[in-house]
This record gives sequence, structure tokens and C-alpha cells, in this order.
Amino acid sequence: MLEAVLFDLDGTLWDATSGILKTWNDVIAAHPESKRGALDRKELSGYLGLPMTEIANRMFPECTTKQKQLFMDACCEQENAYLSEVGGTLYPELENTLKELKKDYRLFIVSNCQQGYIESFLKAHKLNYLFDDIICWGDNLLPKGENNKLIMKKNGVTKAVYVGDTAGDENSARVAEIPFVFAAYGFGEAVAPDYTINSFAELPKLLKTIE
Repeated sequence: MLEAVLFDLDGTLWDATSGILKTWNDVIAAHPESKRGALDRKELSGYLGLPMTEIANRMFPECTTKQKQLFMDACCEQENAYLSEVGGTLYPELENTLKELKKDYRLFIVSNCQQGYIESFLKAHKLNYLFDDIICWGDNLLPKGENNKLIMKKNGVTKAVYVGDTAGDENSARVAEIPFVFAAYGFGEAVAPDYTINSFAELPKLLKTIE
């Protein structure tokens, strides 16, 4: 029987684009030496789901490695502080659906984000009580597929699915050798998902069909 559900965060559980755009542009404006103009939503959407070092390389191509790290750290610090208070946009029926899922499955979040970002989501929306554990790239600098395996091993889970909205999420499920549920309402695309949902509320019914 299916024991657990592993979730991506951005584009799967919430949309924090507005808050990220605001805080990152505040940092860019404060650092003209970053040699770049303001971000727009299209550019930012292309970064969501990538490891933070890769985002820094793409955002600040003319900067030194040290500068990239400093600017990215500043972006993450402001973003975490802002989102922990203001929050983002939860997908429809998110909390009610998670409550329903919690009756039958253990719930986890595995993200490519920086430390503190998942915690900001949980704090702002008071959802910590629904999740058994969380892990992210910022905790150990490991890719999402390895963190999928790590969180399952740590929590004694042998049968799970991964829910996400990008091809990177799909690949992380393949690395962990678990089925991938594509959140088609999110930001990205998938290659050959095992299952697809068009709204978060569809998930409980779908999971009942997975043995």
C-alpha cells in the first residue's frame, strides 16, 4: 500500500511569485554592482525549481562567484523574512485536501530551495501540523532526487509518490524510483508522467488508484 506523498513546493502547493519578485528586485535595486535590471515574472518563472547556485549563475552572469553568492544570499534572506509573514497564494482547497490526505498517508516536502523557505511557507499559512518532515537543497546541497531517497530512508518509507510540476521534479521521482504525479496547474511541463492532476483537490481520488 502507498505510505507517503512527497511534495514539491513552488507550483505544487503554492505560488509565491509576487513575494519573490518583490524581494529579489529590492535586492537588485540596492546593488547596482549586480549589473542587471529588474526581474520580470517571465524570467523568474524560468528559475523556479532550480538549485539556488544555478539561479545565481543565470541571474548574475557578469558577476564574480563571490558576488553571485552574496546577492543570492541577500535575495533568500529577504524572501524568507517577507514570505514568513505575508505568505503566498495557496492552490484551491489546499489545506482541506492535505487534511484528507493526512488521514491515509504521511506527507513530506522536498524542494530545491534555500534553508528557511519551506519553513516560511509553513509558518505563514500555519500548515506545519500536516507534514511529517521536510528537506531541501539548502540543508545539504544534494539534488532533489537524492533528497527524495534520503527523506524516505530517514522516515522508514518504502512506498511513496512524488507530486510536482516540472520535468526536474519528474526526474527526481525517477532517481528515487517512485511514481511521479504531474501537477499540470503549476509552472512547468513534464515529459512522461505516471499520473496527472489538473487541480490539487484531485489528488486524494487519484492516490486511491495507486497500489
